[in-house]
Amino acid sequence: MKIAIIGAGAWGTALAVAARRAGRDVLIWALEPEVAHGITYDNENRPYLPRVKLDPAIRATNNLGDVAVADIVLLAAPAQHFRRTVGPLAGQIAPSTPLIICSKGIEQETLALMSEAVSSLFAANPIMVLSGPTFASDVAAGLPTAVTLAAYDIDAAQQIANCLSSERFRPYSGDDVIGAQIGGAIKNVLAIACGIADGCGFGDNARAALITRGLTELTRLCLAKGGRAETMMGLSGMGDLVLTCTGTQSRNYSLGLAIGQGRTLADILEERNSVAEGVFTASAAVALADKLDVDMPITAAVDAVLNRDADIDDVIGALLARPLKTEAG
Repeated sequence: MKIAIIGAGAWGTALAVAARRAGRDVLIWALEPEVAHGITYDNENRPYLPRVKLDPAIRATNNLGDVAVADIVLLAAPAQHFRRTVGPLAGQIAPSTPLIICSKGIEQETLALMSEAVSSLFAANPIMVLSGPTFASDVAAGLPTAVTLAAYDIDAAQQIANCLSSERFRPYSGDDVIGAQIGGAIKNVLAIACGIADGCGFGDNARAALITRGLTELTRLCLAKGGRAETMMGLSGMGDLVLTCTGTQSRNYSLGLAIGQGRTLADILEERNSVAEGVFTASAAVALADKLDVDMPITAAVDAVLNRDADIDDVIGALLARPLKTEAG
């Protein structure tokens, strides 16, 4: 079983490690030739997943066409570069090849979920979504991890789950493709909110409130897009939300923490070589919520701070001044 992974960031590399542990023949596509060389010849991805020694059987390439012969393709390119990264493969990959979306986000320009973007390019291929509470370094280290693998055909999802599973990497199959993506995308925005609150010194109570009310927001959006509320109680909803909003490894939480402590977004992004998807998803989520008439005040507050030069104190004051209503409202 040959598995190809498009995207050699921390998550794509960790997925390669997990697939190799499951006994698969693994190839990673990297945008940068030096990253592909380092993975293949040095068995390391120093820029994106340092201090992790890779199985020598994991190979990498800078030629996107090399992945077309794989039996399964995992798509781990950043959400905002997703379409133009995988688009050149349209017509090269066999229509029977499953495409597994492993990126989390919403396209800013089109407001499309990743499954909608992939479907527009690969109309015939089976499309699945892998999501859930995962830090790349923990997966690469072989620490116990559980994820959701959602597909419209749950039997097909179970077959792929069996291909990727190992003793410490456990994919659970499901059939809510929309819900799995909403949870994965919006939790990044909410993690930034929790980081800002912690940076401002608001305490544990405030973080718990943000997580809980944030869960209400992403559930509203999930339902409006055609997903199911129970999915938000699972690994790709609550599981991913709790991890990202409380784990210090979270890129989105740490970004919010720095902003809450008074740093500027431009300075934070300048010193990073990894993507905090919540920065881009915030504006897309607000636009999508407006389109679907969904109330998402926490998401809108994060977007205002990140992308609209709003003052943090003013935004927080406005949130705290919202009219009281029933908890279900």
